[in-house]
Amino acid sequence: MAGLKKRSVNLAGHATSLALEPEFWAVLERAAADQALSLAGLIQKIDLERGERPLASACRVFALSSAALP
Repeated sequence: MAGLKKRSVNLAGHATSLALEPEFWAVLERAAADQALSLAGLIQKIDLERGERPLASACRVFALSSAALP
């Protein structure tokens, strides 16, 4: 895998940066498109459902579970 790619997103009115491998970003972008959401909208949804898990970890878990779907 390539190095981390950092992006800034606005969550609940606060800017935050998120660093993920490009492969995870690609899965998240595809999942957002499939759900008719912006990438920021999908990350906000993940953020609201992540519990105590760090956001980057929650995004990776989401991407892995999304990639496993047919």
